[in-house]
Order: sequence, then C-alpha cells, then structure tokens
Amino acid sequence: MENILGSRSSLFAQFISFCPRCARTARSPAFRMSMTLADTQKSITTTISVSEITDYLPPSFSTVQPHVLSTPRKLGVSQKSIAQTFSLLRAQGKVAFIPYVTAGDPSLSVTAQALRVLNDSGADIIELGLPHSNPSLDGPVIQASVARSLQNGCDWESVLGMLKKVTPNIEAPIVLFTYYKPILKKGIENFVQAVRSAGVTGLLIPDLPPEEIHKARILTELCGLELVLLTTPTTSKQQMNYISQVSQGFIYLVSRNGVTGPSSTIQPQVENLLQTLRKVTDKPISVGFGICKPEHAIQLRRWGADGVIVGSALVKQLGEAPSPEEGISAIRKFTQEFKKVLS
Repeated sequence: MENILGSRSSLFAQFISFCPRCARTARSPAFRMSMTLADTQKSITTTISVSEITDYLPPSFSTVQPHVLSTPRKLGVSQKSIAQTFSLLRAQGKVAFIPYVTAGDPSLSVTAQALRVLNDSGADIIELGLPHSNPSLDGPVIQASVARSLQNGCDWESVLGMLKKVTPNIEAPIVLFTYYKPILKKGIENFVQAVRSAGVTGLLIPDLPPEEIHKARILTELCGLELVLLTTPTTSKQQMNYISQVSQGFIYLVSRNGVTGPSSTIQPQVENLLQTLRKVTDKPISVGFGICKPEHAIQLRRWGADGVIVGSALVKQLGEAPSPEEGISAIRKFTQEFKKVLS
C-alpha cells in the first residue's frame, strides 16, 4: 500500500520542501499530519488531516481552513502513477502515446468504450476532456466536440460517474483536462477529492492562474493526484523553470502558439524548446498541439520527447464517424499506428 500512496514521512518531506515557509516550523507541535489507510474489497481510503496549515502557507492560502481530505477510490488493474509509467517507458526505450478524447462525444457510453479500447490498444496515458461552455484554448474540432457533448447533457457528475465504473479495469492513468471555472464552481478541495475518488490519476488545468498553482499543487498532492502544468513557446525562462519544478507526472510542452488543431508539420522551435527544458529538469516532457500523424511522432521522438499527445485528429475520428462502431474502430487503428512508431 505504501507504494501506491507514499509513506507519511515522504509526503511530509515533499510538503515542507515544496513550501519553504514550512521548513522553519515543520517540527512545531502545532503542526499535525496523519494518514489513515483502509483496504476493503479492493478499495483504498486515504485520510490526511492537516491542522493550522494556514500558518505555514503563502498569503494566497489565507482563505483555506484546516480540513480533512478523505478520498476513497477503486483500484484499477494497475496502480502505476503517471511518473511511474514514464519511468517504465524510459527503461524500455519507449515514448508514451497520450490520446485525448472529449467526455460525452458522441455519448458517455461511447466514451467509456473508447477509454477501454484506447487502453487495450496500447495507450500509455489517456487525457479525458471535461466539457466546458467556453473551451478557449481549443480549436474548431474540439470546440465542436465539446458542443456535441454539452448538447447531450454531459456534465461533470455524469463524467465522474462513468469513470468510477470504467477506471477499475483500465491500466493507463487518466489525466482529466478541465478549465478552471468548473473547479471554482465546485470548490478546489471538493473537486480534487471527487476526481480522485473516480479513479483519475492526473489533473491538467490549462487556464490555472499562476497565483493558484501553489494551492492546487499542495491539494492535489494531498489527494494523491499529479498536477500536470503546461509551458508554451512564449513562456518566460523564469516561469518555465518554476513549471519544471512544480509540475508532476510530466511537463506538457505546447508546440505552438494558438489553439489546438492538426498541423501539417511540427515547428522546428519545438526541438529548441525541448533542449531548453532539458537543461532545467529531468522530468518527462510530452508534446501536444498539432500532432496528427505517425510521422510527427517519429520526429518528436528523434528530438527527445518523452511523450506524444494527440487530440483533435483522434477526436474527429471518434466524434464525426458515421456510427459509434466505426468511430471506435478508427481510434483503435489510429492508436496502434502511433504505438508502432513509438515502441
């Protein structure tokens, strides 16, 4: 169980090392942290109690009250974290294939089937998009996909309900892609607990305000989630260094400015961005935006990427297919083609 959740001492050490202000008072009697683990019918419950935590956090945490995070979740067929997944792939000389699908397009039942098929076809990590009414960073393909999902009545509760049924039988870690507004609506503490209990492994929030990163990082850490952060061609070196330090699981390198959508070529600047990141971190780096064919994956592998993220090309095949069966068949073939060049 310790391999899955981490020991109390390691979590405590990570917490105070991430928050330097905690270091000088970490051994104060006022600070208490405890973990309660239970394993019943293949379920784990983690309880982490933190008292007087606001004394040791940055000013942005002033509104956070002492609380208890209790996160039950069903165990899947494998307990690999995102970081462990990349570690295994690196040892095998492989690059991760990370497909993206929009939850609820063309329906939640098809999404559930798609997750199983992607997993069985070799996807190493799966990115699942939570539909939102203003997908500002997405291009026409994913915007249309999100619109179809919302028209079908898909919301976060139904998505999490579907995930609770599917994730126990999926080996690939699930990274939930969500904009910040739904998190604010639910409250970040409630949100991270809910998605973790649904079997989600990672969280990707593309519009997470910089001033909220610290808070989100600590809360996801306490819940056992990995917070994946993005860096772009216009990210400053100072911010890139910070993202490299804070991001968990992997660093998401956006290949170009603008919105998502297929590209005919991968811009040469991506190679330079990969080299720049390598100078400041040894964490896995996955590249997304514009990737739509195996040739792109081959090029990114040659440049040293640890993972390849494909969204719009796959979303189009699934959501715009003449029938769900044809869409499922198309993404199965698509995944197998990418896996072949990345293995």
